[in-house]
Amino acid sequence: MNSPAHQAESAAVQPILTARNLVKRFGSVVALNGADLDLFPGEVLAIIGDNGAGKSTLIKAISGALRLDSGEISLDGASVSFNSPLQARAAGIETVYQNLALSPALSITDNMFLGREIRQKGFAGRWLRRLDRRAMETQAREKLSELGLLTIQNISQSVETLSGGQRQGIAVARAATFGSKVIIMDEPTAALGVKESRRVLELIQDVRNRGISIILISHNMPHVFEVADRVHVHRLGRRLCVIDPKTYTMSDAVAFMTGAKEAPVD
Repeated sequence: MNSPAHQAESAAVQPILTARNLVKRFGSVVALNGADLDLFPGEVLAIIGDNGAGKSTLIKAISGALRLDSGEISLDGASVSFNSPLQARAAGIETVYQNLALSPALSITDNMFLGREIRQKGFAGRWLRRLDRRAMETQAREKLSELGLLTIQNISQSVETLSGGQRQGIAVARAATFGSKVIIMDEPTAALGVKESRRVLELIQDVRNRGISIILISHNMPHVFEVADRVHVHRLGRRLCVIDPKTYTMSDAVAFMTGAKEAPVD
């Protein structure tokens, strides 16, 4: 695979997202201790680390789910500070959480546009607040087709009737629809079977090929080394190192993040 990350670096392209010296404390517990991050355009950056390393806190800070004690986050070269996930979404950052954040009883279309429904034009939409279901269904069908989710024939069916892999696909499709710059994925293949995990990995590659940058948090090393362009190793609340999955092995990565082996110097 011709790594977009390597292309970006060789062409001196600036990162689309950077984080510098992020600090977050919960009482006496330091979750982020001067953490840094660099995400280049059109790459998959995997973040790995042991439990308690601060990975979840890092992505929550980037996605606006929590406020930092100090540090700076920049998007497209401009400093940003999000007070909520809604602000991060408005800036083009979408997050696919491990629990997917889907409403099982609602339809695929309703879940795709949850909180961002399209209203009818004119009086009916502005004053009666009627939804333009035809427009939402059309856009939902187009987006699912773009990502190859053609096994879903009826987008009006409820999400609870779908398989785990299909539900993950809906969450990814929703993020790809609205995430214009960055998509954060938290353990996207957790609790999925082999076939469904394979489809999710293909979805990640499809989204990356469309030029959207992806941050992938995962404990599944084979998946990380298959789809990631670079691997960010997080340890004790900060970035330990960033490695090329073509240069280092999975055993090396595990040894770095556990402290069993000295990490390379950037």
